[in-house]
Amino acid sequence: MITVTGATGNIGRTLVELLAEAGEEVVAVSRRPQPAHPAAGVRWAQADVGNAESMRSSLSGARALFILLSGELNSRGESPNALLDAATDAGIERVVLVSSQVSGTRPEAPSHARLREFEAAVRASGQDFTILRPGGFASNAFAWAETVRTKRTVFAPFGDVALPVIDPADIAAVAAAVLREDGHAGRAYELTGPELISPRRQAAAISEALGEEVTFVELSREDAHAHLAQFMPEQVVAGTLDVLGIPLPAEQRISPDVEAVLHRPAGRFGEWVTRSLPAFR
Repeated sequence: MITVTGATGNIGRTLVELLAEAGEEVVAVSRRPQPAHPAAGVRWAQADVGNAESMRSSLSGARALFILLSGELNSRGESPNALLDAATDAGIERVVLVSSQVSGTRPEAPSHARLREFEAAVRASGQDFTILRPGGFASNAFAWAETVRTKRTVFAPFGDVALPVIDPADIAAVAAAVLREDGHAGRAYELTGPELISPRRQAAAISEALGEEVTFVELSREDAHAHLAQFMPEQVVAGTLDVLGIPLPAEQRISPDVEAVLHRPAGRFGEWVTRSLPAFR
């Protein structure tokens, strides 16, 4: 049995489906109620990965645990050791943690201190572990969906700064592989897409998929900061804008790790757009 946290998000939802299709028994954990039509072989549990006591029943009997933090858990919460201790008590043998590329490229960045704490706790837990460090998500483009639908316009900063954004479905596929297969223990995989693509080119890809012109409007860093500050802690906003606007060479490197694990190339941004097109119509 495999316990998957964050089971209704961009990564977790796909991961649950992949594991169920592979015949695994899955406990899908979310703070939200279960979907109306859960997949066969999936048991849904309403619990909070940020509250280890609430997780104990979901961990019982599982051999592997997938940890995905979201929202405020990326910046604060109880000690990561509480969850790892609960996993140890339950007999968990394998842990897969979604961290961030920034944990490796900017090891002093305050914005990712919480994820570094989780990485350290996972490494010290005594279980087999694999750490996934994705770069920027292709699905961050969902933030543009409303203005694309209503104005056929994308508003974003740093229009010509290109990064190798990754499709969350590829993160889920890598997670499914390392949860089920041997040979990944002790590894930290950096997950990126197969191409450098700027916000301006992302807008062009959306335009091409829609078959209609989509205008790109470049925001100042100040305007982007004000927008992100509505739903992100200050230190996370600053760190995010640093990566988007002045990426380090390591953050623009196309990693081979997705292909090494999956034995196929990572998906391109345009493929993600085609699959996600209803959100932009």
